[in-house]
Amino acid sequence: MKEQIIQLIKEYNTIIIHRHVRPDPDAYGSQAGLGEMIKHSFPNKTVLLAGEEDPSLNYLSRLDNINDDQYKGSLVIVCDTANEERVCDQRYKQGDKLIKIDHHPNREPYGDIVLVDTDASSTSEMIYELYQAGKQEGLTLNQKSARLLYAGIVGDTGRFLFPSTTGRTFEVASDLTKYDFDRTELYDNMYQIPLRIAKFKGELLANIEPRESGLAVFKIDRNLLEEYNLTADDTHAFVGIAGDIKDVLAWVFFVEEEDTIRVRLRSKGPVINDVAFQYNGGGHPMASGAKVSSWDEADRLVQDLNQVCLKYNQTSQA
Repeated sequence: MKEQIIQLIKEYNTIIIHRHVRPDPDAYGSQAGLGEMIKHSFPNKTVLLAGEEDPSLNYLSRLDNINDDQYKGSLVIVCDTANEERVCDQRYKQGDKLIKIDHHPNREPYGDIVLVDTDASSTSEMIYELYQAGKQEGLTLNQKSARLLYAGIVGDTGRFLFPSTTGRTFEVASDLTKYDFDRTELYDNMYQIPLRIAKFKGELLANIEPRESGLAVFKIDRNLLEEYNLTADDTHAFVGIAGDIKDVLAWVFFVEEEDTIRVRLRSKGPVINDVAFQYNGGGHPMASGAKVSSWDEADRLVQDLNQVCLKYNQTSQA
């Protein structure tokens, strides 16, 4: 599969790379990291990064303005996106060939070529391995690409703390650190938060009360966002807030937006992505996302997630 992707990259003169909506560092890292790698390897090709920019991730890369005509006869690659609904910029279907590169469970296959590896810590890790497979075919890596891929791996592994981190992940990260980029600057951009967000994080921690099952629930409505002058996107900064708390097995964030309620689920043991799939979402066994249309539906999701935690406890004690 990697060989086929490398050959298509060599064959096409215009390559357009997409990723998922509401991006995280791995979405940007894999998308822009792949783009920089192709530009450095084949300077005569036109390589474009599609999608709506997230200002909080501008420190990683800026995206391109692409007109419809540029999709004609192009190769389109979608990174880090499990299902078609979540592809940012739905023009991704307008190219000549479509490639999917992802590390999420492949429950909704799409594309002419699909490269999915659920054992990879991140799609950025997969892009580095694509580079390794294509060295003989002319693929090269530069400082910009290495920085982006490293950021994607750090982001999706929670600074190498999540269970998805493997020996293979550390080997890739070690190789990437051999390139001359400022890791301190990168970490500062990724993890420093404004004071207003830090204060809000303190309020969430002060009010946390895990259920008997080990489930913690955070409900953030629009009034609370306005009180702290936050946007829904700002809340991504503390999605891992309960990870270090001993009595918490899993936690869920509900963040009210204008027309929907965004859901972020995290776990230290119970498998949660099956619940996410039931509520218009998906993801990894320990980190998933979903969306619900009302607070009543949010309560039903909490009930389902609570049952998952209870069954996990019963199994663990058996």
